[in-house]
Amino acid sequence: MRPQPRFTLSATAVDAPDAQALARFYQALLGWSVTKEEPGWVEIAPPDGGVGLAFQTEPLFTPPTWPATPAEQQIMMHLDIEVNDLSSAAEFALGLGATLANYQPQEDVRVLYDPVGHPFCLWVRSSSSA
Repeated sequence: MRPQPRFTLSATAVDAPDAQALARFYQALLGWSVTKEEPGWVEIAPPDGGVGLAFQTEPLFTPPTWPATPAEQQIMMHLDIEVNDLSSAAEFALGLGATLANYQPQEDVRVLYDPVGHPFCLWVRSSSSA
């Protein structure tokens, strides 16, 4: 039997109409640095190392709809970002160009859309999520 090859998650790639513009949003939101940039591709990562995010330009990008509806582009994945203060974190994200989703499913979560329409969640750890 052959040994299983080693797999290491190196990044999550996010499609956007403009990779550089969306990378700047998440760079400012997360306080991460650009680690690689080339035409149509940008990678950012946390300053202490670890898995980062990559952004690729996709000219045919269609923003997903959330909550999902059968006739619209479905969400394939979204980012969950833990914060220490939900209200100020949401305000900060809005100031960077995010928009607040109309539907908010929980008290300790805020669903927002990044500037191109990807939903992401800000959440605070509470006694029920610990």
